[in-house]
Amino acid sequence: MITDIVQAVDEKQSCSPPVSPKSSDRDFSATSTRLPMDLSETKKVDENLQPTGEETQEATLEAVPSEELEPRDSKRVKARAFSTLRRYLLLLFFCLAQFLDIFNLSALYSANPTIAADLNMTGSESVWTISAVQLTFASFLLISGRISDIYNAKWAFIVGLACLGLLDLGMGRVKNKIGFFVLRAIGGIFSSLTIPSAMHLIVKLFPEPSEQSKAIAVFGATGAVATSLGVVIGAVLVQKASWHWIFYLVTIAAIAIAIASIFLIPSKKTLQTREEPKRTNAEKLKQLDIAGVAILTTALVLLVYSLTQGANKKWADGGVLAPLIISIFLIAGFLYYETLLPEDMVSVPPSTWFLPNFSVLFGTAMLPYFWWTTVFIVYLQYWQQIFLWSPINAAVHVLPAGIVTILMAPTGPLQNKISPKWIILFGEVFAFIGTILFPFSGGKNHYWSRVFPGFVIGSSGMMLVFVHSNIAMFRTTPSKMAGVVGALFNSALQIGSAVGFAAVTSISTSIEKKDGPDGVADFRGRADAFWFLFAMVSVATIGCVVFYKPDRIAEVEVSEKGIEKSDEEKASK
Repeated sequence: MITDIVQAVDEKQSCSPPVSPKSSDRDFSATSTRLPMDLSETKKVDENLQPTGEETQEATLEAVPSEELEPRDSKRVKARAFSTLRRYLLLLFFCLAQFLDIFNLSALYSANPTIAADLNMTGSESVWTISAVQLTFASFLLISGRISDIYNAKWAFIVGLACLGLLDLGMGRVKNKIGFFVLRAIGGIFSSLTIPSAMHLIVKLFPEPSEQSKAIAVFGATGAVATSLGVVIGAVLVQKASWHWIFYLVTIAAIAIAIASIFLIPSKKTLQTREEPKRTNAEKLKQLDIAGVAILTTALVLLVYSLTQGANKKWADGGVLAPLIISIFLIAGFLYYETLLPEDMVSVPPSTWFLPNFSVLFGTAMLPYFWWTTVFIVYLQYWQQIFLWSPINAAVHVLPAGIVTILMAPTGPLQNKISPKWIILFGEVFAFIGTILFPFSGGKNHYWSRVFPGFVIGSSGMMLVFVHSNIAMFRTTPSKMAGVVGALFNSALQIGSAVGFAAVTSISTSIEKKDGPDGVADFRGRADAFWFLFAMVSVATIGCVVFYKPDRIAEVEVSEKGIEKSDEEKASK
C-alpha cells in the first residue's frame, strides 16, 4: 500500500519540469560529503578561516561514505527525481537505523548490572557487553563505506540492518555469556554497514546542497539523541519487562525497516549520476582491505582483553602480558602493512596522519565517548548495586548529562567566528572542571552538590569537543578523503571508549579487590577510576594546547564544477 502511494507520487513528480542545470550540475560524487563550490579558483583553506553555514552543518555528521571521487572513465547520466514523501520517509528510516545502532549500546548502560547478574559475569567480564560491539564496529567501519561504494549501498544497508535484528533476537534468548559476547561482536560488524550506506544514499537522494546539508545534520543529531534516550528507554524496559526486551525491540524495529527499505530504496542504477567502469568480483574484493581490518580487530581485542584480565591477575602474569605485547606489535604491524598497499586499497592511507593537525584531532576524538561511557556506567552501576535504586530512578539521575549534549549540538556555527582550536580547548577545560568533581561524589547526599554540576559542566564540554573536533578534521583535509576522515573519526570515538573504559574497569576492580569484602560497596575504586578519566582529559587538554597549530594552511584547487583536483591532476598540468 505504502509503496503504491510513493510510486504514484514519484511518477507524478517525474513528469514535472527537470531540475535546473545549476542545481543538477552541483551533484557530486556520493563518496564525498563536502558541499560543492561553484568558483574556479585556488583557495587557501585554514583551520582559522570561517566556513559557510552549510559547510559547518554538514561537517558535524556522524559518519561518511568512502573517500573515492568519481572514476575518471565514468560518464555522466541523468538521475531520476524522487518524490519528497519518498525521500523524507527514507531519511526517517536512515535516522532510525542510526538510532538503533547507538541504542544497542546506550540502552545497556542501565541494563548491564542485571545482564551481568543473570549471565554470571564478573565485573571485568561485563565490560565486553559494550566493548565487543565497539571494537568490531570501529574496525569494520574502515571498510564498510567502501563496500557501499563498490557493491551496492541499498543492499549493504538492508543486509546490515536485517542481520543486526536477527542477531539481537539471539542476544535476547541466549543463556551463556560467551555466546552473548560472540553475538554482540558479530552485531557490531553488521552495524558498521548501516551508517556509511545510509550516508551514501542520503547524498544521492538529496543532491541539492542546502537540502543535503540539513538531511546530514538531522542524521548526525540522531546519534546524540540515541545516547541519552537509550539510557532511559533501556531502564524502563529492564524495570517494567526484562533486559531481553531491549534486544527484542531492536529486532522488531530493524526487521520492519529492512523489509520496507527493500521496496522504498531506489536501485543502484536508478540513483547513478555516472556510468561506472565494470569490475570483476576479484577486482572489487581487492579494493577491500580485509587483511588490514582483521589485523587491527585482533590487536584491539587482545588489548582490551589484557586490560580486563589485569584486574583479575597480576600484571606480570603471562596471561596478561602476552596479549598486551602481541596487541602492541599487531598495531605497529597494521600501520606498516598499510604502507605496502596502494592508497586506494588501504583502510587508512598513511599520508592521512601527516595532514595538518590530523593526529592531534584523532587523539582528541577518542575522548568524548570514553568520557560519557565511563561516567554513565560507573554511576548507573553504583546507584543500582549499592543504593539499590531502580533502573529508572538511576537513569533519570544521569539524564541531565544527556540533555545538555542536545543543547550543545547546534554550536557548529561558532567556527564562523572562532578558531576550532579555542572551542575544543574551551570544551576540554569544561570537561576538566566537571570531571574533577566526580572522585569526591561518593554517597547519597552528593548528587546535587557534585554529581549534577559535574554532569552539566563536563558533558557540555565533551559535546563541544565532539562537534568541533569533527568539523576541524573535515576542514583540515581535502574532500576526496572525506570517507577516510569520517570513518577514522567514528573509529576513534569507539576505540577510545572501548579501550578507555576497559582501563577504568580494571583500575576500579583492582582497588575493590585490595579492599576486601567491603571494597565493592566503598567508593574508593570508582574514585580512582575517575582520577584516571581526569588524567586523560588533562592529557588531551595539554595536547591541544601544544600540538594543535591553528595557522596551518593547505592549498586546495577547485575546478569549475566544485570538485577539488587531486595531486595527480595538478601535476599533469
